[in-house]
Amino acid sequence: MAPTKAGQDGAALFRERVRRVFREFPGALAGEEEPVHQVRVAGRRLRVALPLLAHKTKGRRLKRARRILNELTRAAGTGRDLDVMVRLYETRLGDLETPSAEQRRILRRMRAARSRSRARLADGILDLDIDRLRRDLRRIRARGTADTATILRRTRAVRERQGAILLRRLASIGNRYNPEALHALRRRARLLRYTADVDDIVSGAESGTGDTWKALQDAIGALHDAHVLAGWLERQARRAAGRGERNLATAARTEQAGFETESRRLHRRLLAARPGEMAARVLGIEIPHKKPQVKGPGRSSSSSPSDTRAPFRSAPRTYPTSTAV
Repeated sequence: MAPTKAGQDGAALFRERVRRVFREFPGALAGEEEPVHQVRVAGRRLRVALPLLAHKTKGRRLKRARRILNELTRAAGTGRDLDVMVRLYETRLGDLETPSAEQRRILRRMRAARSRSRARLADGILDLDIDRLRRDLRRIRARGTADTATILRRTRAVRERQGAILLRRLASIGNRYNPEALHALRRRARLLRYTADVDDIVSGAESGTGDTWKALQDAIGALHDAHVLAGWLERQARRAAGRGERNLATAARTEQAGFETESRRLHRRLLAARPGEMAARVLGIEIPHKKPQVKGPGRSSSSSPSDTRAPFRSAPRTYPTSTAV
């Protein structure tokens, strides 16, 4: 992992991370999807970077700034699931020659739920103490940032501590299909990714480590998104049945089954990539090779141990062949 360019100093990276949080604020307050997404991502990156870059790692200002940033990313993420669900379902219907009336009705309800969520988003952000956040960030910056050696020592400590936790929890989950437990691991992979980004930028290296964590993060996210959409469709089916809308309830259940099947397919694909071995390799830990035993149809062959990204490339989606009601 030899440096390929001069590293960026901590002060410059700090300024850049802060600037990115507030650059998209006007669009986020207007409920625009991309600015909301950018504010959420930038807020997470800054929250991870603060204890790595700041001169003092403890103190009420840093603690409060990280708390407000966490609240900001949660507020900005209020409608994230619905944004993703709408995109997934639009793609699903776009693959059909003629969507049924019930499928189009499901999509309309999903879009309406997203619109209601966006209407609440601005209030959620405005309720936060953004002025306090800006003042705290200015004071933290005024006190200076850590030197390069200190920053790299901190990133290494985070990598070792959080990487060990991720490996233990991956081993605990094993081959079980558990989208919620995997989603918690996704957040840890994201933390490792953003920490690796700080390390690469400050050291001037191009390790590719962040790309590997992103591949794992995205693979888990894809199966979780399909699972969340299946859950939403199941609730729609129950409500439609309660109102006596039998055709709509049947259509929603059929769609639910399709997305749950898709989520399980993506889980098998994740297992075939041997995520534990991938993570250990990135962390520099040697573990015995063990091919995962994947139960159920569609067993996938394992990928080459040297390829940490190819196993997560997109594959054809699996849905019911018919949605007639």
